[in-house]
Amino acid sequence: MDQKKTGYFLKQLRNEKKLTQEQLAEKFQITSRTVSRWETGSNMPDISMLLELADFYEVDIREIIDGERKSEQMNEELKETVIKVTDYTETNNARLLKRVRIIGITGVITILIAMVMDAGGLAVSPFWESVKRDLYAWTLGTLIANILYTTGWLKRISEKKDVSRTMRISGVVCAVIVIMSLILQAVL
Repeated sequence: MDQKKTGYFLKQLRNEKKLTQEQLAEKFQITSRTVSRWETGSNMPDISMLLELADFYEVDIREIIDGERKSEQMNEELKETVIKVTDYTETNNARLLKRVRIIGITGVITILIAMVMDAGGLAVSPFWESVKRDLYAWTLGTLIANILYTTGWLKRISEKKDVSRTMRISGVVCAVIVIMSLILQAVL
């Protein structure tokens, strides 16, 4: 317990009631010097006097002992909590947005490559035709991923651990299938 803080709080409470030390002393039948000692933190009121002061000032006895109003402290704690939650949410959103940007850029690059292959007549062999189909499929996948992100579904999916793990496994399996199909097309 910080006596100086408690004393300062008692002084604030007295000033809020617009009382002098003498008026407060008369109210509680004590000397003004006693009130002065409380407010400077030299002495503290006994427990029975603390109870009377708490009733008079309409505060909790714990607030007097702590030297501050709990509602202000609670508001400060609530504010700190909101700031922390906001920071956490912004960090998560930034990370998710970065991933979606990477997927989007990859989608744009793959569609451009597929369009160049179509325009240049490069997809004449079955292998390159397969590569072009895979590029279009990848572009469709990135488009779907971005739609899921902008509608909020991607966030909901990523928050569920089981679904998130399944999505990662599915992505790896799809990548392996695409690579295997490219290898088979090259060999045949």
